[in-house]
Amino acid sequence: MAVTIEELYRNYGILADAKPEDLSQHKDAYQVILDGVKGGPKEKRLAAQFIPKFFSSFPELADAAINAQLDLCEDEDVSIRRQAIKELPRFAAGENIVRVADILTQLLQTEDSAEFNQVNTALVSIFKMDAKATLGGLFSQILQGEDIVRERAIKFLSIKLKTMPEDAMTKEVEDYIFTETKKVLEDVTGEEFVLLMRILMVLKGLQTMSGRQQLVELVVEQAFLEQALNPADPDTVDRLLQCTRQALPLFSKNVHSTRFVTYFCDHVLPNLSSLTSPVAELDIQLEVLKLLAEMSPFCGDMEKVETNLTMLFEKLLEFMPLPPETEGENGENTLSDEPKLQFSYVECLLFSFHQLGKKLPDFLIDKINAERLKDFKIRLQYFARGLQVYIRQLRVALQGKTGDALKTEENKIKVVALKITNNINVLIKDLFHNPPSYKSTVTLSWKPVQKAEAVALKRPSGEDMGAGSTMKKQLSPPLPRRDARQIYNPPSGKYSATIGNFSNGEGGGEGGRERYSRYNKLTLAPRHKLLQHKYWRLRQEGSCW
Repeated sequence: MAVTIEELYRNYGILADAKPEDLSQHKDAYQVILDGVKGGPKEKRLAAQFIPKFFSSFPELADAAINAQLDLCEDEDVSIRRQAIKELPRFAAGENIVRVADILTQLLQTEDSAEFNQVNTALVSIFKMDAKATLGGLFSQILQGEDIVRERAIKFLSIKLKTMPEDAMTKEVEDYIFTETKKVLEDVTGEEFVLLMRILMVLKGLQTMSGRQQLVELVVEQAFLEQALNPADPDTVDRLLQCTRQALPLFSKNVHSTRFVTYFCDHVLPNLSSLTSPVAELDIQLEVLKLLAEMSPFCGDMEKVETNLTMLFEKLLEFMPLPPETEGENGENTLSDEPKLQFSYVECLLFSFHQLGKKLPDFLIDKINAERLKDFKIRLQYFARGLQVYIRQLRVALQGKTGDALKTEENKIKVVALKITNNINVLIKDLFHNPPSYKSTVTLSWKPVQKAEAVALKRPSGEDMGAGSTMKKQLSPPLPRRDARQIYNPPSGKYSATIGNFSNGEGGGEGGRERYSRYNKLTLAPRHKLLQHKYWRLRQEGSCW
């Protein structure tokens, strides 16, 4: 016979009136309260409140009490579930904390937003009681739980960990997080990898120089830099891009990017034109060149500086055309003969070459034969002539524009274009010095600036760099969307008198795509669950990096 409301209140009264030292004598009264989970909705709601209140007084009934509360957490009535979840932290004591954390982590799979928030609140509550034990429950599900539970547990840590009180985040706790995260990283998706790196980056112990070096080592392992790149495999290309993006914020004058830069020169640049883009509408060549450019200032000593510079030099020649041989009636090239100047690509390659050139300043003098050097300077000179014309046209187009006028899409692109062309102009001037110089400093056009640079209202003199970029690049991409980067495509024809054909050649496509393959060789192996096992399946995701 089911327990009634009256019986629940009567037995609650017996326990509430008993002296603390005598509570254990009323085991039968507590058993009646446990049986309340088999009653109707009202009985269940009362049981959800009464069971945890006297839980600590009956250790011999601990398993039965937790199981009874867990039954309420899985009830069909959402109000009962919320009440039961709200009370779960009261069971979190001693050895039970890991179990409660494990249960709460599994409950993250709920689709009810209020219930989901209740689970989050409960997890934060027990984390403050015992951080390491709570993490034990979370990582248990991350490593062995179902897909949805694993995904949400990782997201929980990536969001909540940085908000935890300092006294909870002891060195022991941080070391535990690092150790367990390394286990998870043995088999992750692209999205999970980004979130796990975000978790590690908030740990105080990893914000030192040695800590950042450890993180770089982790990323190197994920990037498989010891293996040759398969440019036709989008998953392989995507893994490299993701790993490089995560490593970028870690590089500094003391934490070097040498292995990544070397890998790009050895394996990526030779296959640049055949790279398979993992995301629709992504300009994969420009993306790769931008990553290389951003890494190059932090490159340390290289074993193959000359070889890497030679590869950059060869790739630079591909994007820097020779001037046309035929001319029209007035000595000007016809529109059909005029090569297309790809400023965005040249900025990246020239910047990377300029950075690595500092390590071997005599490269253009001693390592390149006279004919090739002459050819290179002709290309530089031709490119520089085109730059001067476009820079003048862009300044005229932006002259007098301030405030909201500069915020239109067209003018934003022109501002970026002016930054790109100015950067290339400065770098070319350095290379025309005799001997070539590598002293000038420029800020890459897509990098954020400290202060908004004003657009020049009058023609600047000589070295004036003019307007700066208002574009901002997000180093820790949100999941997993990235701001589209602007590509400047100059008008074709002999130094066209009109500025047009500005296009945004790269975007974050909205089309769905399959779940990324796991980065280890066990991608297709089944993952064994606590109670059952399922095979990993592909799923469609609507956002992209």
